[in-house]
Amino acid sequence: MERQNGNSTAAGDVPRETSCIPGVFLLTFRASGGSLARIIAIANQKGGVGKTTTAVNLAACLAASEQSTLLVDCDSQANATAAIGFAKDPSRRTLYHCLILNEPFERIVQKSQVDRLDVVPADKNLAGAAVELVVAENREYKLQALLNEIRERYKFIVLDCPPALDLLTLNALVSADAVLVPIQCEYLALEGVSELLDTLMRIRRTLNPSLEIEGILLTMFDERTTLSRQVATDLRSFFGTQVFQSVIPRNVRLAEAPSFGKPIIFYDIHSKGAEGYSQLAQEVIANDSKRTGTRARSADSGA
Repeated sequence: MERQNGNSTAAGDVPRETSCIPGVFLLTFRASGGSLARIIAIANQKGGVGKTTTAVNLAACLAASEQSTLLVDCDSQANATAAIGFAKDPSRRTLYHCLILNEPFERIVQKSQVDRLDVVPADKNLAGAAVELVVAENREYKLQALLNEIRERYKFIVLDCPPALDLLTLNALVSADAVLVPIQCEYLALEGVSELLDTLMRIRRTLNPSLEIEGILLTMFDERTTLSRQVATDLRSFFGTQVFQSVIPRNVRLAEAPSFGKPIIFYDIHSKGAEGYSQLAQEVIANDSKRTGTRARSADSGA
């Protein structure tokens, strides 16, 4: 792979604002006049990079910014479900019931403690779903079909993916418009970046040609260490504008919040973690506005 200078793109990279074919929308647009929800998968094959923390807190900050948002927990560990405030409940319907038992999303979606944020919870049964989906027809498109039923109700849909490329992650990536990649500011985290981008390119070629990169997010950043600064510099040098300006610091309050079942903006709004995710949400909203404006101008010029 070649380094990227300015706004040029690294060889083999996935463009952030472009796709190889135009998106095809099969559903009606929302009555308010806006487009269908932008579906963002939070994914990285490496574990411990802050996927769930990012999914929960980005979703909460988007909702707090008056963006109607749905958080979908696609991981059988159900950490996102717990971190947003849902205690374990064996009787609760989860994503498993939608994917395997064909229950409608309306019976699964839960209101969260954050206004404008709904949640599709997970539980340990999802581990079985990854096996049961193997023999299912159109197995890679199960989640996409479910999300298409409710996509017009939200501005953003955030998918928390498992730390592995199993059928649940594959379903999320096929459903998504874009992938947000959290990368820990440590050397070993860099090792898996090329593998992840290769996986995304394969998915674009075969299952989801319109998949974009929403952005690369630097997490667990410690400005006191030379390593964190060097990793951040290398990533920005290599990926350029695909790296978010927002940086998520290594923050004790951010680590504590899930044990209280609260997003960081509810646990400690004045913490550096809350500041980082609030800035990230504003970047995501701004990028979506630019994208929507570009499409509107293209439609006007083509009329």
